[in-house]
Amino acid sequence: MSQKTNNELWAEAQVELSRLLVEEIPEQPLQPEKDRVVFFQRLVMLYVRYLQIIRQLEKVYDQVVHPQKRRLILHTLESVMGRVLELKNEMVDKELCEYHYMDDVLHDLKLTPADLEITIPHYFLSERNQLNEERRAMLANILHTMETTVTQKRVTKPMSQDEAIRIIQVAERARQGRLRAALNEASRRLSKIPMIEAPKPADMTRAAIRIQKVWRGHVERKKAKAARLEDMFFLGMTPHPKYQAPCEAIIAAHANEDAVRKRQKEHEDDYQKTVLEIASQLLEVEGQDIANNMKEQIRQWFLECRNLTGAFPEFPDADEGGSAVLFAERDYQLLVQEMKEQEDEKNNKKGKEAPKKDTKKGKEEEEEGLVMLPSAFLADLEMCNKTFVDFWETRTESRNFEQRHEVELIKEEKRVDVESEIRVKVDEQMRQELADWRLAVEKTPAKAYAKKKAGKRDKKKKKGEKDLTVDRTLESICQEMVDEGLLKRANSVQIQDYIGDFNYLGTTLRKNDIEPMPSVSDVRQLISLYGILPLGSQAVHEKAPLTKAILLVGPLGVGKKMLVNAICQETGATLFDLSPLNVAGKYPGKSGLAMMIHMVFKVARLMQPSVIWIDGAEKMFYKKVPKEERALEPKRMKKDLPKALKLIKEEDRVLIIGTSKDPINADIKSMCKMYSKVILIPRPDYGSRYVLWKQMIEKHGGKITSALDLSSLSKISDGYTPGHMIQAIQQVMTKRRMLLLEKRPLTAIEFVAPLAKFTPVFQDEEEALKKWYAKTPLGKKRAKAAAEREEALQVPAKGKAPPKKGKK
Repeated sequence: MSQKTNNELWAEAQVELSRLLVEEIPEQPLQPEKDRVVFFQRLVMLYVRYLQIIRQLEKVYDQVVHPQKRRLILHTLESVMGRVLELKNEMVDKELCEYHYMDDVLHDLKLTPADLEITIPHYFLSERNQLNEERRAMLANILHTMETTVTQKRVTKPMSQDEAIRIIQVAERARQGRLRAALNEASRRLSKIPMIEAPKPADMTRAAIRIQKVWRGHVERKKAKAARLEDMFFLGMTPHPKYQAPCEAIIAAHANEDAVRKRQKEHEDDYQKTVLEIASQLLEVEGQDIANNMKEQIRQWFLECRNLTGAFPEFPDADEGGSAVLFAERDYQLLVQEMKEQEDEKNNKKGKEAPKKDTKKGKEEEEEGLVMLPSAFLADLEMCNKTFVDFWETRTESRNFEQRHEVELIKEEKRVDVESEIRVKVDEQMRQELADWRLAVEKTPAKAYAKKKAGKRDKKKKKGEKDLTVDRTLESICQEMVDEGLLKRANSVQIQDYIGDFNYLGTTLRKNDIEPMPSVSDVRQLISLYGILPLGSQAVHEKAPLTKAILLVGPLGVGKKMLVNAICQETGATLFDLSPLNVAGKYPGKSGLAMMIHMVFKVARLMQPSVIWIDGAEKMFYKKVPKEERALEPKRMKKDLPKALKLIKEEDRVLIIGTSKDPINADIKSMCKMYSKVILIPRPDYGSRYVLWKQMIEKHGGKITSALDLSSLSKISDGYTPGHMIQAIQQVMTKRRMLLLEKRPLTAIEFVAPLAKFTPVFQDEEEALKKWYAKTPLGKKRAKAAAEREEALQVPAKGKAPPKKGKK
């Protein structure tokens, strides 16, 4: 797309965003909504509309080359992503369920299920800073060195030439023997075929008629098949062969996108050079005047405070913000006025008795109803929208064809930064000047005052985590963790590789009091919201609802490990493995365990974003440890790991992901106390199995023809997980079978035998997982809310008094 088209798409997204802001921040505050269904519908509508804005802004940010526009677009995009996470959190809070079904909203907005997919921004991987790139290169180097060392250890046994010739002779004789046996078998078959007598003329005529009949039938069937395929192509039910391979237009479009990204890099470098030049110019030209004005302002504040209180004020430290805190959005005259008002209030209160408050309920009770939770991103969205409207919406850029940066805008932005830089130096000078004034007027030595202030700061300090590896480098710790198997390389999979269909009947089933099982598409959406978006963006992670730990629960083979690797791949996160079976026997003792957890969390913070994976999460919380696992000590991290989890802050992009296939044997209270989000992953439904069979067969080199009945294959594979299906496909799609595809197309019966070797997920197992999930904190809240609603419906019916006798 051209830059003009990108600007128009940006303008469309901003128009929709302004409409949403009008709805979310009206002039008159909205009244509490008593109808839960209406309130939830409003939440869902906002959620879906914000998702469309994310899709548009991500596309624009990926292709716009103007560096200053890209900064505003990025700020808007991150704020919208944060708002989507807030709405999702509110939907969970109000509906008391992680999964929400929006098929009716899609119908109202004329959208498709693809529009509900969470767009993963391209910049999560493309715009990593140099430090993270160096750290990943260091990790790749360590892993490569380790793999090379392991390969070198596998030294083959030396073999003499005679021994090698003898092995080759044995293999060749065996090959010749197999070939000779096959030829003998073929000759025996030929010898058993009886000789055919010469046909008679009547038999020849009958044979010709039969051949003609078969040929005509074959031709007609071929025509009917071609007509049927044309109808399927027209309806879009079968992809056309000529559209399966990428056409030239698509290839050219991808090449154009790559060229635009190169231009972005060039324009960004040019912008950074200009910023440095303008900053130095502002320091040279305006720096001295700015510093003098600041000093005069601060001196005036010193004198006014001295006149009012009789003592010089305390000057804020650098970590508290310095003088910027005193004069933020107000000057010293306003500060003086506030201090006078506070002084007058103190004088008025002396000798006067405060009036007693009436303890009776004088205020009217607020109306009961549902209201929106406060947002941390709406203010940013308002600011971004205002900046777009005030500066970019009506700006004429006919002369800026190359989409270079705006110099005047840089000056306005850098002037603020220059003032902040100068203020730091001015504050240091004014602290010294204030100390001199104190010494001259109040006779207070600077050392005594500094000691007093340091004592106050020490009281405010909190006890932090002790660094057990303060004398070690990051590379040495990583080397040790790789050797111990705690630091691993994530598999190359994307979130879109987790294949599955959308749930088209979720809302309908819930209206009929039937709780539907989530689809693969619903699981993929939750992983994107709770895992990928917060880890990919620092701004979103700091301000959005914080999720420190996620628990993925589901039968063996549903793709839990694949989702963990997909999160790492989509965000460029570092993967750590703290599974009980992986750490068994490593770092023994209490001190060893503390050292292991400390190293993992320290490196995870330094190399963030990071994912700490715990496979077999239920083993840490066993009610009773099985005999065969007692030697592995699966519960050794039960106390220390939750303590380390508490030290993760908003700025630490570290996510703990536990995977469990058998959570029933664990203490659910302790497990849910550690994992704030529990995501239940069921076996795939019919639609997901159909899509999975189709795409995975094609991915492994197979061809989908009319001979392969995918519908029947999807029905008979009910209960089998994606892992079972992929293994069955791999067993069928051998090299020999792929060579025979043209002559013998694939059929459904070929996949039945390999699939039958696996044990399916029975209904009882799935029901047991559902009952376990109902015992989680969220499941209990949902059950309690449902019981309360039933009681509320039954109370009016029970409360009706029976009619009295003798009265009509």
